[in-house]
Amino acid sequence: MRKPKLTKTDRNNRFSLTITFVIVIFVILAISIAVASATAHLFSRLGWMGLGGKSEELSFDLTPTLVYLSITSFVIGIGVTFLAIKYPLKPLNRMINQINRLANGDFKARLKFGRPLSAHPTFKEISESFNKMAEELEGTEMLRSDFVNNFSHEFKTPIVSIAGFAKLLRRGNLTEEQKEEYLAIIEEESLRLASMANNVLSLTKVENQTILTEVKSYNLSEQIRSCLLLLENKWTKKNTEFSLDFREISISADEELLKQVWINLLDNAIKFSPEYSAVNVFITENENTVSVKITNTGSEIAPEHIGKIFGKFYQADESHSGEGNGVGLAIVKRIVELHGGSVTVSSSDSLTAFTVELPKAQ
Repeated sequence: MRKPKLTKTDRNNRFSLTITFVIVIFVILAISIAVASATAHLFSRLGWMGLGGKSEELSFDLTPTLVYLSITSFVIGIGVTFLAIKYPLKPLNRMINQINRLANGDFKARLKFGRPLSAHPTFKEISESFNKMAEELEGTEMLRSDFVNNFSHEFKTPIVSIAGFAKLLRRGNLTEEQKEEYLAIIEEESLRLASMANNVLSLTKVENQTILTEVKSYNLSEQIRSCLLLLENKWTKKNTEFSLDFREISISADEELLKQVWINLLDNAIKFSPEYSAVNVFITENENTVSVKITNTGSEIAPEHIGKIFGKFYQADESHSGEGNGVGLAIVKRIVELHGGSVTVSSSDSLTAFTVELPKAQ
Protein backbone atom coordinates (compact mmCIF):
# COMPACT_ATOMS: atom_id res chain seq x y z
CA MET A 1 0.00 0.00 0.00
CA ARG A 2 1.40 3.39 -0.95
CA LYS A 3 2.01 5.99 1.69
CA PRO A 4 -0.33 8.98 1.41
CA LYS A 5 1.37 12.01 -0.10
CA LEU A 6 1.61 15.12 2.03
CA THR A 7 0.26 18.30 0.53
CA LYS A 8 2.16 21.57 0.75
CA THR A 9 -0.30 22.74 3.42
CA ASP A 10 0.33 19.61 5.50
CA ARG A 11 4.09 20.11 5.28
CA ASN A 12 3.75 23.75 6.30
CA ASN A 13 1.53 22.86 9.24
CA ARG A 14 3.95 20.24 10.53
CA PHE A 15 6.92 22.55 10.05
CA SER A 16 5.14 25.25 12.05
CA LEU A 17 4.49 22.67 14.80
CA THR A 18 8.21 21.87 14.90
CA ILE A 19 9.06 25.57 15.14
CA THR A 20 6.53 25.92 17.97
CA PHE A 21 8.21 23.17 20.01
CA VAL A 22 11.65 24.71 19.36
CA ILE A 23 10.38 28.04 20.62
CA VAL A 24 8.90 26.38 23.72
CA ILE A 25 12.24 24.73 24.52
CA PHE A 26 14.08 28.00 23.90
CA VAL A 27 11.70 29.84 26.21
CA ILE A 28 12.23 27.21 28.92
CA LEU A 29 16.01 27.59 28.62
CA ALA A 30 15.76 31.37 28.63
CA ILE A 31 13.57 31.35 31.73
CA SER A 32 15.98 28.97 33.49
CA ILE A 33 19.00 31.15 32.67
CA ALA A 34 17.19 34.33 33.65
CA VAL A 35 16.04 32.92 37.00
CA ALA A 36 19.49 31.50 37.74
CA SER A 37 21.21 34.77 36.84
CA ALA A 38 18.79 36.80 38.94
CA THR A 39 19.34 34.45 41.87
CA ALA A 40 23.12 34.67 41.51
CA HIS A 41 22.93 38.45 41.29
CA LEU A 42 20.78 38.55 44.42
CA PHE A 43 23.24 36.34 46.27
CA SER A 44 26.16 38.54 45.23
CA ARG A 45 24.35 41.66 46.40
CA LEU A 46 23.75 40.04 49.74
CA GLY A 47 27.41 39.04 49.96
CA TRP A 48 26.60 35.29 50.10
CA MET A 49 29.00 34.32 47.31
CA GLY A 50 32.20 36.05 48.38
CA LEU A 51 31.90 38.76 45.72
CA GLY A 52 31.67 41.57 48.22
CA GLY A 53 35.42 41.48 49.10
CA LYS A 54 38.39 43.26 47.60
CA SER A 55 39.42 42.86 43.98
CA GLU A 56 42.60 40.96 44.87
CA GLU A 57 40.42 38.34 46.56
CA LEU A 58 38.28 37.85 43.45
CA SER A 59 40.43 35.10 42.01
CA PHE A 60 40.12 33.19 45.27
CA ASP A 61 36.35 33.64 45.53
CA LEU A 62 35.57 32.91 41.85
CA THR A 63 35.55 29.09 42.19
CA PRO A 64 32.87 28.81 44.92
CA THR A 65 30.88 31.42 43.05
CA LEU A 66 30.84 29.30 39.88
CA VAL A 67 29.95 26.23 41.92
CA TYR A 68 27.04 27.99 43.60
CA LEU A 69 25.90 29.43 40.28
CA SER A 70 26.04 26.03 38.54
CA ILE A 71 24.14 24.27 41.32
CA THR A 72 21.54 27.01 41.46
CA SER A 73 21.09 26.99 37.65
CA PHE A 74 20.77 23.21 37.63
CA VAL A 75 18.16 23.09 40.38
CA ILE A 76 16.13 25.99 39.03
CA GLY A 77 16.41 24.65 35.45
CA ILE A 78 15.05 21.25 36.51
CA GLY A 79 12.18 22.87 38.38
CA VAL A 80 11.23 25.23 35.57
CA THR A 81 11.59 22.50 32.93
CA PHE A 82 9.45 20.07 34.93
CA LEU A 83 6.68 22.62 35.34
CA ALA A 84 6.88 23.90 31.77
CA ILE A 85 7.14 20.51 30.01
CA LYS A 86 4.23 19.06 31.99
CA TYR A 87 1.73 20.88 29.80
CA PRO A 88 3.27 20.10 26.36
CA LEU A 89 3.37 16.41 27.34
CA LYS A 90 -0.33 16.30 28.26
CA PRO A 91 -1.58 15.85 24.67
CA LEU A 92 1.08 13.19 24.05
CA ASN A 93 0.01 11.25 27.15
CA ARG A 94 -3.61 11.60 26.12
CA MET A 95 -2.85 10.25 22.65
CA ILE A 96 -0.87 7.29 24.09
CA ASN A 97 -3.76 6.45 26.44
CA GLN A 98 -6.27 6.42 23.59
CA ILE A 99 -3.94 4.34 21.39
CA ASN A 100 -3.61 1.81 24.22
CA ARG A 101 -7.40 1.66 24.56
CA LEU A 102 -7.67 1.00 20.84
CA ALA A 103 -4.93 -1.67 20.98
CA ASN A 104 -6.83 -3.42 23.79
CA GLY A 105 -9.99 -3.68 21.70
CA ASP A 106 -11.88 -0.66 23.01
CA PHE A 107 -12.98 0.78 19.65
CA LYS A 108 -15.02 3.52 21.31
CA ALA A 109 -11.79 5.38 22.12
CA ARG A 110 -11.75 8.91 20.70
CA LEU A 111 -9.00 11.52 20.71
CA LYS A 112 -9.71 15.15 21.57
CA PHE A 113 -7.13 17.82 22.36
CA GLY A 114 -7.62 20.91 24.49
CA ARG A 115 -8.67 24.24 23.04
CA PRO A 116 -5.23 25.78 22.31
CA LEU A 117 -3.94 22.67 20.50
CA SER A 118 -7.18 21.68 18.79
CA ALA A 119 -7.04 24.92 16.80
CA HIS A 120 -3.70 23.95 15.22
CA PRO A 121 -4.18 22.21 11.82
CA THR A 122 -1.72 19.40 12.60
CA PHE A 123 -3.35 18.45 15.91
CA LYS A 124 -6.73 18.73 14.21
CA GLU A 125 -5.51 16.35 11.50
CA ILE A 126 -4.22 13.90 14.13
CA SER A 127 -7.48 13.83 16.07
CA GLU A 128 -9.62 13.51 12.92
CA SER A 129 -7.46 10.68 11.52
CA PHE A 130 -7.45 8.82 14.83
CA ASN A 131 -11.20 9.17 15.33
CA LYS A 132 -11.92 8.08 11.77
CA MET A 133 -9.70 5.02 12.24
CA ALA A 134 -11.46 4.18 15.52
CA GLU A 135 -14.89 4.54 13.90
CA GLU A 136 -13.89 2.27 11.01
CA LEU A 137 -12.54 -0.35 13.40
CA GLU A 138 -15.67 -0.14 15.53
CA GLY A 139 -17.89 -0.56 12.46
CA THR A 140 -15.80 -3.46 11.13
CA GLU A 141 -15.87 -5.20 14.52
CA MET A 142 -19.65 -4.86 14.70
CA LEU A 143 -20.03 -6.24 11.17
CA ARG A 144 -17.60 -9.07 11.91
CA SER A 145 -19.48 -10.05 15.05
CA ASP A 146 -22.79 -9.83 13.21
CA PHE A 147 -21.38 -11.86 10.34
CA VAL A 148 -20.12 -14.62 12.64
CA ASN A 149 -23.54 -14.92 14.28
CA ASN A 150 -25.42 -14.81 10.99
CA PHE A 151 -23.00 -17.06 9.15
CA SER A 152 -23.13 -19.64 11.95
CA HIS A 153 -26.92 -19.63 11.75
CA GLU A 154 -26.89 -19.86 7.95
CA PHE A 155 -24.50 -22.80 8.05
CA LYS A 156 -26.33 -24.59 10.83
CA THR A 157 -29.72 -24.57 9.08
CA PRO A 158 -28.77 -26.56 5.94
CA ILE A 159 -26.50 -28.89 7.93
CA VAL A 160 -29.39 -29.78 10.25
CA SER A 161 -31.66 -30.32 7.22
CA ILE A 162 -29.12 -32.57 5.49
CA ALA A 163 -28.55 -34.62 8.63
CA GLY A 164 -32.29 -34.96 9.32
CA PHE A 165 -33.27 -36.12 5.85
CA ALA A 166 -30.24 -38.42 5.64
CA LYS A 167 -31.45 -40.19 8.83
CA LEU A 168 -34.91 -40.57 7.33
CA LEU A 169 -33.44 -42.11 4.18
CA ARG A 170 -31.32 -44.53 6.16
CA ARG A 171 -34.34 -45.79 8.14
CA GLY A 172 -35.99 -46.92 4.94
CA ASN A 173 -39.72 -47.71 4.54
CA LEU A 174 -40.09 -44.72 2.21
CA THR A 175 -41.89 -44.45 -1.06
CA GLU A 176 -39.91 -43.56 -4.18
CA GLU A 177 -41.57 -40.14 -4.22
CA GLN A 178 -40.44 -39.45 -0.66
CA LYS A 179 -36.90 -40.58 -1.45
CA GLU A 180 -36.74 -38.27 -4.45
CA GLU A 181 -38.10 -35.39 -2.39
CA TYR A 182 -35.62 -35.90 0.43
CA LEU A 183 -32.69 -36.32 -1.96
CA ALA A 184 -33.67 -33.11 -3.75
CA ILE A 185 -33.70 -31.24 -0.43
CA ILE A 186 -30.29 -32.65 0.50
CA GLU A 187 -28.90 -31.63 -2.88
CA GLU A 188 -30.35 -28.12 -2.62
CA GLU A 189 -29.02 -27.58 0.90
CA SER A 190 -25.59 -28.91 -0.08
CA LEU A 191 -25.40 -26.48 -2.98
CA ARG A 192 -26.43 -23.70 -0.64
CA LEU A 193 -23.56 -24.55 1.71
CA ALA A 194 -21.12 -24.72 -1.17
CA SER A 195 -22.26 -21.32 -2.43
CA MET A 196 -21.77 -19.71 0.98
CA ALA A 197 -18.31 -21.21 1.39
CA ASN A 198 -17.30 -20.18 -2.14
CA ASN A 199 -18.35 -16.59 -1.50
CA VAL A 200 -16.19 -16.32 1.61
CA LEU A 201 -13.23 -17.97 -0.15
CA SER A 202 -13.67 -15.68 -3.16
CA LEU A 203 -13.68 -12.60 -0.95
CA THR A 204 -10.48 -13.71 0.77
CA LYS A 205 -8.85 -14.40 -2.57
CA VAL A 206 -9.67 -11.09 -4.24
CA GLU A 207 -8.81 -9.12 -1.09
CA ASN A 208 -5.29 -10.57 -1.17
CA GLN A 209 -4.95 -10.04 -4.90
CA THR A 210 -3.19 -6.86 -6.04
CA ILE A 211 -2.78 -7.37 -9.80
CA LEU A 212 -4.72 -9.03 -12.61
CA THR A 213 -2.91 -12.10 -13.94
CA GLU A 214 -5.43 -13.57 -16.42
CA VAL A 215 -6.27 -10.60 -18.63
CA LYS A 216 -7.55 -11.35 -22.11
CA SER A 217 -9.94 -9.95 -24.69
CA TYR A 218 -13.38 -11.57 -24.81
CA ASN A 219 -17.05 -10.93 -25.62
CA LEU A 220 -18.62 -9.18 -22.60
CA SER A 221 -22.15 -9.44 -24.02
CA GLU A 222 -21.87 -13.20 -24.38
CA GLN A 223 -20.53 -13.49 -20.82
CA ILE A 224 -23.57 -11.72 -19.36
CA ARG A 225 -25.94 -13.95 -21.34
CA SER A 226 -24.09 -17.01 -20.01
CA CYS A 227 -24.44 -15.73 -16.44
CA LEU A 228 -28.18 -15.39 -16.95
CA LEU A 229 -28.38 -19.02 -18.05
CA LEU A 230 -26.50 -20.10 -14.92
CA LEU A 231 -29.19 -18.38 -12.82
CA GLU A 232 -32.08 -19.82 -14.83
CA ASN A 233 -33.51 -21.85 -11.95
CA LYS A 234 -33.79 -18.75 -9.79
CA TRP A 235 -35.49 -16.46 -12.28
CA THR A 236 -37.84 -19.12 -13.65
CA LYS A 237 -39.14 -19.80 -10.12
CA LYS A 238 -40.08 -16.12 -9.77
CA ASN A 239 -41.23 -15.74 -13.40
CA THR A 240 -38.78 -12.89 -13.83
CA GLU A 241 -38.50 -11.35 -17.29
CA PHE A 242 -35.22 -10.02 -18.65
CA SER A 243 -34.72 -7.14 -21.02
CA LEU A 244 -31.25 -7.10 -22.59
CA ASP A 245 -30.40 -3.84 -24.31
CA PHE A 246 -26.91 -4.13 -25.80
CA ARG A 247 -25.00 -5.17 -28.86
CA GLU A 248 -21.90 -7.35 -29.07
CA ILE A 249 -19.17 -5.62 -27.07
CA SER A 250 -15.66 -6.89 -26.32
CA ILE A 251 -13.48 -6.00 -23.36
CA SER A 252 -9.98 -6.75 -22.14
CA ALA A 253 -10.20 -8.03 -18.53
CA ASP A 254 -10.00 -11.04 -16.23
CA GLU A 255 -12.94 -13.11 -17.50
CA GLU A 256 -13.30 -15.36 -14.45
CA LEU A 257 -13.26 -12.48 -11.97
CA LEU A 258 -15.80 -10.39 -13.90
CA LYS A 259 -18.04 -13.45 -14.14
CA GLN A 260 -18.40 -13.25 -10.35
CA VAL A 261 -19.40 -9.58 -10.65
CA TRP A 262 -22.26 -10.24 -13.08
CA ILE A 263 -23.50 -13.33 -11.23
CA ASN A 264 -23.63 -11.47 -7.92
CA LEU A 265 -25.38 -8.41 -9.36
CA LEU A 266 -27.88 -10.43 -11.42
CA ASP A 267 -28.55 -12.75 -8.48
CA ASN A 268 -29.28 -9.72 -6.26
CA ALA A 269 -31.58 -8.23 -8.90
CA ILE A 270 -33.56 -11.48 -9.07
CA LYS A 271 -33.56 -11.99 -5.31
CA PHE A 272 -34.94 -8.56 -4.46
CA SER A 273 -37.48 -8.35 -7.29
CA PRO A 274 -41.10 -9.37 -6.74
CA GLU A 275 -42.60 -12.18 -8.82
CA TYR A 276 -43.55 -11.43 -12.43
CA SER A 277 -41.29 -8.37 -12.52
CA ALA A 278 -38.57 -7.37 -14.98
CA VAL A 279 -34.80 -7.05 -14.71
CA ASN A 280 -33.08 -4.87 -17.28
CA VAL A 281 -29.44 -5.01 -18.42
CA PHE A 282 -27.93 -2.16 -20.43
CA ILE A 283 -24.40 -1.97 -21.83
CA THR A 284 -23.04 1.28 -23.25
CA GLU A 285 -19.66 1.71 -24.84
CA ASN A 286 -17.47 4.79 -25.02
CA GLU A 287 -14.06 5.29 -26.53
CA ASN A 288 -12.16 3.99 -23.49
CA THR A 289 -14.80 2.62 -21.12
CA VAL A 290 -17.70 0.19 -20.95
CA SER A 291 -20.67 0.73 -18.64
CA VAL A 292 -22.98 -2.09 -17.51
CA LYS A 293 -26.23 -1.11 -15.78
CA ILE A 294 -28.51 -3.67 -14.10
CA THR A 295 -31.89 -2.49 -12.83
CA ASN A 296 -34.75 -4.16 -10.99
CA THR A 297 -38.02 -3.09 -9.43
CA GLY A 298 -39.03 -3.80 -5.87
CA SER A 299 -38.17 -2.51 -2.43
CA GLU A 300 -35.80 0.44 -2.39
CA ILE A 301 -32.48 0.62 -0.59
CA ALA A 302 -32.76 3.12 2.23
CA PRO A 303 -30.47 6.18 1.89
CA GLU A 304 -28.67 5.30 5.14
CA HIS A 305 -27.75 1.89 3.67
CA ILE A 306 -26.52 3.11 0.26
CA GLY A 307 -23.03 3.94 1.51
CA LYS A 308 -22.68 0.69 3.45
CA ILE A 309 -23.92 -2.09 1.18
CA PHE A 310 -20.49 -2.66 -0.38
CA GLY A 311 -18.92 -3.24 3.04
CA LYS A 312 -17.90 -6.73 4.07
CA PHE A 313 -20.63 -8.75 5.79
CA TYR A 314 -23.13 -5.89 5.59
CA GLN A 315 -26.79 -6.71 5.08
CA ALA A 316 -29.46 -4.06 4.76
CA ASP A 317 -31.97 -6.60 6.10
CA GLU A 318 -30.96 -6.55 9.76
CA SER A 319 -33.27 -9.47 10.52
CA HIS A 320 -31.22 -11.63 8.09
CA SER A 321 -34.42 -13.26 6.96
CA GLY A 322 -33.29 -13.21 3.34
CA GLU A 323 -30.68 -15.29 1.59
CA GLY A 324 -27.03 -14.34 1.51
CA ASN A 325 -24.39 -13.31 4.01
CA GLY A 326 -23.36 -9.81 2.96
CA VAL A 327 -20.29 -10.90 0.99
CA GLY A 328 -21.41 -10.67 -2.65
CA LEU A 329 -21.30 -6.89 -3.08
CA ALA A 330 -17.95 -6.68 -1.27
CA ILE A 331 -16.59 -9.11 -3.87
CA VAL A 332 -18.10 -7.01 -6.67
CA LYS A 333 -16.51 -3.81 -5.41
CA ARG A 334 -13.06 -5.36 -4.95
CA ILE A 335 -13.01 -7.01 -8.39
CA VAL A 336 -14.14 -3.81 -10.11
CA GLU A 337 -11.46 -1.84 -8.27
CA LEU A 338 -8.83 -4.37 -9.36
CA HIS A 339 -9.84 -3.58 -12.95
CA GLY A 340 -9.51 0.16 -12.34
CA GLY A 341 -13.26 0.69 -12.57
CA SER A 342 -16.08 1.85 -10.31
CA VAL A 343 -19.45 0.56 -9.13
CA THR A 344 -22.31 2.79 -8.02
CA VAL A 345 -25.90 2.26 -6.90
CA SER A 346 -29.05 4.36 -6.99
CA SER A 347 -32.45 3.48 -5.57
CA SER A 348 -35.64 5.50 -5.82
CA ASP A 349 -39.22 5.21 -7.04
CA SER A 350 -39.12 1.42 -6.51
CA LEU A 351 -36.25 1.12 -9.00
CA THR A 352 -32.74 0.05 -7.99
CA ALA A 353 -29.82 0.31 -10.42
CA PHE A 354 -26.25 -0.92 -10.11
CA THR A 355 -23.81 0.59 -12.61
CA VAL A 356 -20.35 -0.85 -13.26
CA GLU A 357 -17.93 1.22 -15.32
CA LEU A 358 -14.80 -0.48 -16.58
CA PRO A 359 -11.89 0.48 -18.83
CA LYS A 360 -12.03 -1.35 -22.15
CA ALA A 361 -8.39 -2.36 -21.90
CA GLN A 362 -6.13 -3.19 -18.97
